[in-house]
Amino acid sequence: MAFYYDEPSRTFNEYLLIPRYSGTDCIPGDVDLTTPLVKYDLNAGDGPALHLNIPMTSAVMQAVSDDRMAVALAKEGGLSFIYGSQSIQDQAAMVARVKDHKAGFVRSDSNIRPDATLADILRLREDSGHSTVAVTADGTAQGKLVGIVTSRDYRVSRMDTTTPVADFMTPLENLVYGRDGISLSEANDLIWDHKLNALPIVDTDGKLTHFVFRKDYDSHKAHPDELLDARKRFLVGAGINTRDYAERVPALVDAGVDVLCIDSSEGFTEWQRATINWIRQNYGDTVKVGAGNVVDADGFEFLARAGADFVKIGIGGGSICITREQKGIGRGQASAVIEVAAARDRYAAETGIYVPLCSDGGIVYDYHMTLALAMGADWLMLGRYFARFDESPSPRMNYNGSYVKEYWGEGSARARNWQRYDSGGEAKLSFEEGVDSYVPYAGSLKENVATSLAKVRSTMANCGVKSIAELQRDAKLTLVSATSIVEGGAHDVILRNESRGVR
Repeated sequence: MAFYYDEPSRTFNEYLLIPRYSGTDCIPGDVDLTTPLVKYDLNAGDGPALHLNIPMTSAVMQAVSDDRMAVALAKEGGLSFIYGSQSIQDQAAMVARVKDHKAGFVRSDSNIRPDATLADILRLREDSGHSTVAVTADGTAQGKLVGIVTSRDYRVSRMDTTTPVADFMTPLENLVYGRDGISLSEANDLIWDHKLNALPIVDTDGKLTHFVFRKDYDSHKAHPDELLDARKRFLVGAGINTRDYAERVPALVDAGVDVLCIDSSEGFTEWQRATINWIRQNYGDTVKVGAGNVVDADGFEFLARAGADFVKIGIGGGSICITREQKGIGRGQASAVIEVAAARDRYAAETGIYVPLCSDGGIVYDYHMTLALAMGADWLMLGRYFARFDESPSPRMNYNGSYVKEYWGEGSARARNWQRYDSGGEAKLSFEEGVDSYVPYAGSLKENVATSLAKVRSTMANCGVKSIAELQRDAKLTLVSATSIVEGGAHDVILRNESRGVR
């Protein structure tokens, strides 16, 4: 007879945290959000080889995690897993760009040819939100620099939109620029000495390599939680699959990747154990690799004993995931995290090895993040959350009068990432397990992450804890009824504005 769980499958929305005593030393500013990224020996005393400064990672998705997102999130203390549903060469190149990124030196993402028009400039500014545009001979970020355009170079009310860019740009001969190899300190001196907002950097062939912006001087000082390796480079992860790992993993390792994640909708499979075994046989423990996704104790136990450096929890809980609709498998994210966390703790007591858990999916409101951590997750993987920001790969667009960004699932016809849903059959996506959608545009990653984590820290202080480990140990949680969920929001009033912090 089939096994039946006694309890229904529950979501984060069905729980609340109960406040506990908070002393005068337990304030949000004292809350430490560092958390282990990979497994470690509890008895060794030296902790994990890799950790996160904030418990947030961006999902292994085309619409979320490219090199630009990876740099932006690493500045805040989190980590991106570069999506693997692309060629090995392209993924490795993204990883290499993150590892080669020089703090303060930004690759231009607003570029145009000199024969383009003012109308093209206005469209580019609308899409990117940036007012500084590099004018290069071929319109690429690495093309030969011929000038720049800023908002001071044109007035829409007094110019025809067909005016060529070459007619109103500031040409190279009138620009102050730096040569490739200049230090950040020297670049900032030029910016301040010449009262510039942006300093282009060119190589010996006159090709654009980077920009240094005045606004980034203070911004760099404002990133105390940057996630860096021993050589002061940003940490970056990458997704792999269970098909081409023998070719993909070496390329990613050569590019400098710090941690890998087997990206699969269902991880309780021999394919994942074979992938981990191959990595261990060829690299030992020097290459860190996580696995998943699972939703119960048996799945965790299997992957932990297979050698996974972390285990990812969640099937069907993502906002663009329709696996539960299509296949009838999955579990409410809260129930999954609670059971897997209990299995993790039993495994740690038995073996002395602590295997961190990643909660992937099911986050709708910011407070769900704190709930997931309290239930036992060490860190979160977020897709929709990060897809809304300037730094995600898709352009900002106007849809029915509101700004949105495109967001599509890896199981959608658009992504066609059949390897993520591979069950050992034909090399194709037999049916969709994800949708193609829009998400409301939310602005910059830095500001939104700061707001979300302020809520997490405040809640933890209310619970009388100052670390994630203390939260997992001391949290008190309660189930809530349908009527108390209604009671918990604004009710019996006429709202003057509908913006209530929905994530």
